[in-house]
Amino acid sequence: MITHPNRRTLLKLAGASAALAGFNLPLSAFAQEANELVIAYNVNLPSWDPTVGPSAVNPTIQGFYQSVFDMFIHQDPDLSFKPGLITEWGWNDDNSKIFMVVREGVKWHDGSDFSAEDVVWSLERAGKAETGNPIQFTWSKIGNFTIDGNRIEADVLEFDPTIFKWMSFLTGYVLPKAYFEEVGADGFEAKPIGTGPYMVESYERNAFVRLKANPDYWNGAPAFEAVTIKFVTDAASRVAEIESGNSDVTLEIPYEEYDRLTGGEFEGVAEPISDIAMIFLNDVEPMLDKNVRLAAHMAIDKQLLIDRLLSGYGVPISTLQTPEYIAYDSSIEVAYDEEGAKALLAESGFSPENPVRFKIQTTRGFKPKDYEMIQAIVGMWRRVGIEAEIEVYEIAQHFELRAADQLAPAAFYNWGNAVGDPTTSTGFAMFGPSPHSVWDGQDLMDRIIPLWGEADEEARIQGWKDVDRFIAEEGLVIPLIQYVQPIVYRPGLTVTAHASGALLPQLIGQA
Repeated sequence: MITHPNRRTLLKLAGASAALAGFNLPLSAFAQEANELVIAYNVNLPSWDPTVGPSAVNPTIQGFYQSVFDMFIHQDPDLSFKPGLITEWGWNDDNSKIFMVVREGVKWHDGSDFSAEDVVWSLERAGKAETGNPIQFTWSKIGNFTIDGNRIEADVLEFDPTIFKWMSFLTGYVLPKAYFEEVGADGFEAKPIGTGPYMVESYERNAFVRLKANPDYWNGAPAFEAVTIKFVTDAASRVAEIESGNSDVTLEIPYEEYDRLTGGEFEGVAEPISDIAMIFLNDVEPMLDKNVRLAAHMAIDKQLLIDRLLSGYGVPISTLQTPEYIAYDSSIEVAYDEEGAKALLAESGFSPENPVRFKIQTTRGFKPKDYEMIQAIVGMWRRVGIEAEIEVYEIAQHFELRAADQLAPAAFYNWGNAVGDPTTSTGFAMFGPSPHSVWDGQDLMDRIIPLWGEADEEARIQGWKDVDRFIAEEGLVIPLIQYVQPIVYRPGLTVTAHASGALLPQLIGQA
């Protein structure tokens, strides 16, 4: 049978040819058929190991990983937990042991059998400090694994009430023991395999990844035989991708462009996700001054940012919990108060005529209107007596600086918490010894430490609410908004949004 390309197909081919001319990839690799999908994504993929290094805890690239690898425990689009490679899990009566039942009949992408040994090896590897897992201190709390058929048991070396939640969150992926040991880390990076719905066909760093369907996927073969994900970090370029027909789906575009496109020939979905916009405050001058910290928070009119810059898409927040998180407390609020901010700064000798000065770092085009939002905040600050210099950085640089505790006094970031637990929002963002935090105050650490192992769930959640209240009263971080994620796609597709913010090719189908 001979098929003839339509105008959209020809546009895609032309766009792909121009964009990839320097990568020595044959044009035929991007030939578009009805069973092929092209996505313009907003980030690069720096590494194929989803359990090692800063990229492993970057929420925005989990969509790549979840296309190729499976997690221990699956999470549906509404963030409910479902069986994944582990079908049953739990604790014994005194919380001294955990058990897991491993799914049978699963194959790795190279055709070899998935087994309980892969699960144990992945967990043991994650718990070793030398492997470079950013969540190693969580995974190391279980050990002494035993395997009986497809049932695994392990000792609880240190109680962590969230261990199973992490099995559906950052770094919670199962990797192939035999294959990884055979090819090593470099070989795995060159040719990664998983058990997920798609297999890696080709990958060009800073350009694209080409996936092909796993026809034997245990959870059902995906709708498209091939998926190309192009790394398009500029928001305007992503708009051009969808309008030209070079891509079928894109995300994280300016909201006014979302309204324009979906008001015309394109379809779209825009729903709240688990991500929040926040400003890290580093415990360096001038942020050691409580008045400066609180004034910086109080001077921000968050609803105005949402209305003017985000076209009404977004939810203002005062803590690192969204309304969907289990420790959300609506009574904790840092209200917009420009005059109150001026008064606090005046107590420390600052004013619009004699402003406090510091640097704020931000991404540009990573999230809708991220840079513009910081520009607006700097303008609000200027009115009360804060003069902030904006420095633009790439998201990868943010991770490097944060891990080294070298962020500027203020730094914009997008924090994801797909499991909605306070340990994975307030806990990791604000606990000084965590590589994800830059606030090292001992008084805050003393409040957090007992909560890591609190077995009484009601007491644990109340404890985190108390921590959030302390943080708000001390001005130790500036939460801004809960994001609404805009996704635009061509007619003829169906797109199921995932509340984690991950755009998953396996949740895209034919209408």
